This record gives sequence, structure tokens and C-alpha cells, in this order.
Amino acid sequence: MKRILVVVFMGLAIAAISIRVGRSQTSQPATPGPQFAADGKLVRPEGYRRWVYVSSGLGMSYSQKASDSMQMFTNVFVNPVSYDYYLQHGTWPDKTIFVLELYGSTSQGSINKHGNYQKDFMGLDVEVKDEKRFAEKWAYFGFNSGEKIASASTPGQNGCWQCHEQNAAVEHSFVQFYPELLKVAKEKGTIKPTVHLE
Repeated sequence: MKRILVVVFMGLAIAAISIRVGRSQTSQPATPGPQFAADGKLVRPEGYRRWVYVSSGLGMSYSQKASDSMQMFTNVFVNPVSYDYYLQHGTWPDKTIFVLELYGSTSQGSINKHGNYQKDFMGLDVEVKDEKRFAEKWAYFGFNSGEKIASASTPGQNGCWQCHEQNAAVEHSFVQFYPELLKVAKEKGTIKPTVHLE
């Protein structure tokens, strides 16, 4: 009788563990929207490297004269909920967060003989869509390597905002530089007619 009770108890315990593991795998919480401190500053996004990786650039500049300074790598991530919405609609929902990660570049190191690779972390640029908080809908934030909170760049329609407004292919996102997202925009017909892709 004791042996039967032990077997039954072990079976129930295994079943409970299996249910708990199954729930944890299927009901993971969605990535939260942007978080703001009491003073209105944006809290530095945490865990963004688990978000959807969009693309990278090296030494990109939107002006005719290229910078003589060190060419930086940029890695772009977007929160998963917004990415899923974009795949369905070709536009970005409210509470979208883009993180642009800045790294220095080098060609000298280890066994590398040609090309550049990423080296020192330089900071984060964050773009947020929050239609209730910002009259311009989109706002821009800069974090150095140690900052935990940052104020939005001012004025609201600053240089970053104006450049994105005029030149970004879809809303305020430069999907013309993100091959997979550009495919979606073309399929959905959401590219601004005033934007030149070539």
C-alpha cells in the first residue's frame, strides 16, 4: 500500500511540474512599452538585446560630407510586440520602441586581416512612439554608457524628429535601410510616396 501511495504521489508531482513548465513556456509576458520615471524621463530599456534585431550599419551619415572621426557601428532593435504588429500592418503601433546601439569599430585585433568589427560600446539612442505623451507622437532620447534615465531631445520637433519626418520610409522608421522590414512595407503599401529608396 505504501508503495502505491509513493508512486501516485510521484506521478502527481511530475504532472504538476509539467503543467507549470508548459505554462511558463506558452504564457511569457509581452515586452512592456516604454517606462517613464515620475519626472517624465525615459527609463533606459533593459533586455533590448532579446528584442527583434532589425539591422546594422557602419559609418552611416546623412550629410554629404563624411565624418573624419571613427566610423561607428549601429545595431537596431525593436520591441517584439511592435514588430509583430508591423508584420501584419506595415505601420508601427503606439508604444513602439526602437533602440539604436552604438559601438566603435576597429580592424586591428586577434586574427582579423581585413574589414571591421565592433569594439567599444558608445551609448544608446532610443526612439519612442507615445501619442498621448508627445504632441509630435515620436520622441528621441540619448543614453551614454552609464545613464539609467534620459530626457527627450528638445524641442519636440528637433533635428532628429525633422530628419525622420522627412526621410524615413515608414512613419519615423528608416526601413529603407532594413531589408526585411522594407519587404513588408512594399507588400503593405505603407512607404511614404515622398521618400526616395534608391
